[in-house]
Amino acid sequence: MIGIEKYRERLPKADFAEDDARALAELLTRKAGYPEENVILRTNEQATKSDLEKYLEPWLKNNVGAGSSLLVYFSGHGTPQVGSGEAYLVPYDGDPAYIEQTGYPLSRLHSTLESLPARHVLVMLDACFTGTGARSVLAQGARPLVQTVKSLGADGKKVLVMSATSGQHISLAYQEKGHGLFTHYSLQGMAGEADTNGDAVIDARELFDYLKPQVQRVARRLYNTEQVPQLMVPPARLAEPPFRLVESQAP
Repeated sequence: MIGIEKYRERLPKADFAEDDARALAELLTRKAGYPEENVILRTNEQATKSDLEKYLEPWLKNNVGAGSSLLVYFSGHGTPQVGSGEAYLVPYDGDPAYIEQTGYPLSRLHSTLESLPARHVLVMLDACFTGTGARSVLAQGARPLVQTVKSLGADGKKVLVMSATSGQHISLAYQEKGHGLFTHYSLQGMAGEADTNGDAVIDARELFDYLKPQVQRVARRLYNTEQVPQLMVPPARLAEPPFRLVESQAP
């Protein structure tokens, strides 16, 4: 769970990103029964580029076994690299003007996760990569590029990607609730509201089917704009049972 609200390089705040990650970590450990030692929470200055490299690469390699299920969550700024348009996560010490040197490319994350022996992998991104507004930043003076992460879901074999928005729209903060709009409904859904069939199991598809219309509705009603969450599923996973995020609800 990675949440970066305040950045070293005086970037605009990613409103509520720290609380996003903390709330999700708490939900997973206290309500969903995830062992605390399995949930890594890194926020703000604890989420530098070297921290992301450590936990997303050797730590996962050492801790994820065959048959494991893995959830990687990021709340904070994303950015496209001007020229190539490649999407990057912006760490605490990231600088959009030197994003190739200071950022963490989504393509690197995707290939790293694909190489793990885990059975199920879900990446949840409350960030956007348009280069404009909310949870996206660009180097000063650069022209924004529309960037999409859709190709990540199509190019792999196991990694599902659930993103807060499409490449054409921004990822909003839900001021009234104190979270990212996407994350607020992710939390509500995993806390039980997405369990539409009442079996005390919430899988990735159920969660997405619950949160997408909620996010779209609030974005239109409160902000007069569009935010359309995306779920990218590799073709190889379409016939597989969906990732079970929450298997029981604690009292």
